[in-house]
Amino acid sequence: MNLDDFVDLIERPDGGIRRDAEERRERLVPPPGALGRLDELGEWLAAAQQQVPVKPIERPRAVLFAGDHGIAELGVSARPAGSAHRLVRAVIDGESSVAVLARRFAVPVRVVDMALDCDPAELPGEVTRHRVRRGSGRLDIEDTLTAEEAEQAFRTGMAIADEEADAGTDLLVLGDLSVGGTTAAATLTAALCGTDASVVTGRGGAGIDDLAWMRKCAAIRDGLRRARPVLGDQLQLLATVGGADLTAITGFLLQSAVRRTPVILDGVVSAACALVAQRVAFRAPDWWLAGQASGEPAQEKALDRIALTPLLDHGVTVGEGAGALLALPLVQAAAALAGELPERAEEQTEQSEQAEDA
Repeated sequence: MNLDDFVDLIERPDGGIRRDAEERRERLVPPPGALGRLDELGEWLAAAQQQVPVKPIERPRAVLFAGDHGIAELGVSARPAGSAHRLVRAVIDGESSVAVLARRFAVPVRVVDMALDCDPAELPGEVTRHRVRRGSGRLDIEDTLTAEEAEQAFRTGMAIADEEADAGTDLLVLGDLSVGGTTAAATLTAALCGTDASVVTGRGGAGIDDLAWMRKCAAIRDGLRRARPVLGDQLQLLATVGGADLTAITGFLLQSAVRRTPVILDGVVSAACALVAQRVAFRAPDWWLAGQASGEPAQEKALDRIALTPLLDHGVTVGEGAGALLALPLVQAAAALAGELPERAEEQTEQSEQAEDA
């Protein structure tokens, strides 16, 4: 599999259309700058959609990749190792944070099992049909995936992005359901940013105590020693310390950019995968928004390197795509304002231009 192909396949959102959107914004009734960052979002959406005025966001979809990580056996997470299937079940039963928000915002949710450590019969077939393996390997002492499993997971992520684009999804909300996933994400981020483990080690979505934080930091440091020799090969890097769910998310992000489908990132896991994807294709981040700041140091490091600024900062650490979903109404509002606000009458426009000249 040649990841270099993505460099040629991914184009930036249409710059000419964005300039047209900026010019139209100058003619709207609210004065320039009055809508703050919503103006920027509207112009970005126009470029992504290749049309002015912007169409409303009518078919968003939340896609959550699920998996267990062997590193959780070391007690680096507040949740028991191998328990990610409980997070999935809560989403399916409508009892999780993301399920409640998705119901409120009328957003369909798709859960994709990449490496849950449970009997597939415990979950619906449409959830488990893409599973690569039962739990990813321990990143501190072994590869999380074989080369074949990594390619399978990556291609699965690509295929799901294609399915969503073909179904007419106009905005993707990305999330993860994992135990041990933040440890893998921090390891990837530290490796790609050239930082020490302590700089990127956070407390995770459920929060861990100081002893668990020390174990997590040590695990990331061990993973870094294994990751650094393969930094030149992004797929091998994901196989070494990423795991099946993070590998699938990376493929999903890149193929979504190929298909010109905007994505809202959630927390540290999606940010780390976005960082890997940026290394593959430097134009890909132009198709993504950072939904929220989770407070995880690895997320902050990754987003800074990608040059994405979170839309929200409410201290949401629950994960699951909840923070990204919270940002969705803001993006929809930007689309509505950019597309539906009336332009000033010609006389008002001339007066405004004269005032600016004076």
